[in-house]
Amino acid sequence: MAHRSIGQERFGFAGRAGASSTLDELGKLIDWMSVAAVLDPLYCAAKGEPAWPPLAMFKALLLSIWYDLSDVKLAEALDDRASFRRFCGFSANEATPERTAFVRYRRLLVVHKLDRSLFDIVTAQLKSKAVTVKTGTLVDATIIASASEDDEEARWVKHKGKRAVHGFKAHVGADADTALVEEVSITSANINDGKASPDALPDNPGEVFADSAYRGNHFRDAVFAKGGVPRIVATGAWGRDEQETLRKLHEWNQPIHRIRGRIEKIFGTWKRSYGLRRMRWRGLAKAAIQVHLTAIDYNLKRTMNILAAQA
Repeated sequence: MAHRSIGQERFGFAGRAGASSTLDELGKLIDWMSVAAVLDPLYCAAKGEPAWPPLAMFKALLLSIWYDLSDVKLAEALDDRASFRRFCGFSANEATPERTAFVRYRRLLVVHKLDRSLFDIVTAQLKSKAVTVKTGTLVDATIIASASEDDEEARWVKHKGKRAVHGFKAHVGADADTALVEEVSITSANINDGKASPDALPDNPGEVFADSAYRGNHFRDAVFAKGGVPRIVATGAWGRDEQETLRKLHEWNQPIHRIRGRIEKIFGTWKRSYGLRRMRWRGLAKAAIQVHLTAIDYNLKRTMNILAAQA
């Protein structure tokens, strides 16, 4: 099925005062044609009128994460805001997708399992711009509440001193220097961090900084297998002199805590700014889409800030 032809009246934006926005800079960060190639098999309608271009729809979903918009609000904003239209490739006056188009598009992303491929291709481009020398990796996990307690693929989990949460868990590996997210794995919330996080380890991770939840041979062996060196918070140590033993324990843990703590800023941004306090849709596959889109959004803005600081 043919896609709609959009963006044919770009000159409609000419002469608008103050039209430039952060989205214009974000749009220049990567080669979107490589993303379009991954999305090419997708169609937003099985029959009837031509489908919306998959790349335009993908960019629209990125906007929904950046601005924490529901499908209804996204459709309204895309119809109204010039910067949103430019970012997605729509001209000044042409029609834009309605809410149901985004529902169908997400369903296709699930069917074709493209969220991981999209994350990989965007992140690879961004890393080539921002990461110069790989020295270390931050590994941690965060719990995200499910869209509904009726979600059969989510699970309950409770940590000491905190309320029980019904949801999923995002396991993340991030560059220790740039804080760019390199790997993501999504599971139900009751999966142990150390068991699932080997899937969040990038290749050649360098020194791997993790908290005490990652103690154990399973995670250590995975780090060694990837060519890394584990730096994991210790909870105890043996020694004849108590004060000397505590001092050595502190000397080991303190630098790990200092470096590992950077990943908490990533989770804070995801939840505070990008609406990842709760999943928007039910099911593990759609949870993975939301987390991967959030990671892509975060990496794009993080890279833009890194390059601006370097300049």
